[in-house]
Amino acid sequence: MNSTLIRNATIINEGKIFKGSVLIKSSYISEIYMPGKEPENLSPTSIFDANGKYLMPGVIDDHVHFRQPGLTHKADIFTESKAAVAGGITSIMDMPNTIPQTTTQHLLKEKFELGERFCLANYSFYIGATHDS
Repeated sequence: MNSTLIRNATIINEGKIFKGSVLIKSSYISEIYMPGKEPENLSPTSIFDANGKYLMPGVIDDHVHFRQPGLTHKADIFTESKAAVAGGITSIMDMPNTIPQTTTQHLLKEKFELGERFCLANYSFYIGATHDS
């Protein structure tokens, strides 16, 4: 199983700031170690020395307007998710006010297909409501 150890990071998590290491196994955080508390028999596939760097959870932005479909002259899923990821956002939830507005299951399915093709972060999409739906 592939594993990565991020060592010597300044970790910001759950209201605390501390120096430590994080073990990642199969794309998931497996352990967080305080300084000097890593097991001696630990043999990760790769080690990243994060001395002088910060390690913190990604941010979820639950109110974005990526404007696709219909308003891509303002923004689109690819460019806006690229900007979000660059700023530390790992997950987005896009609003339904596009053209056409995302107010049916069919249009929501189409937006998920756009997300699959173009979004660089984890994504979800809201479905809107109208007087008729």
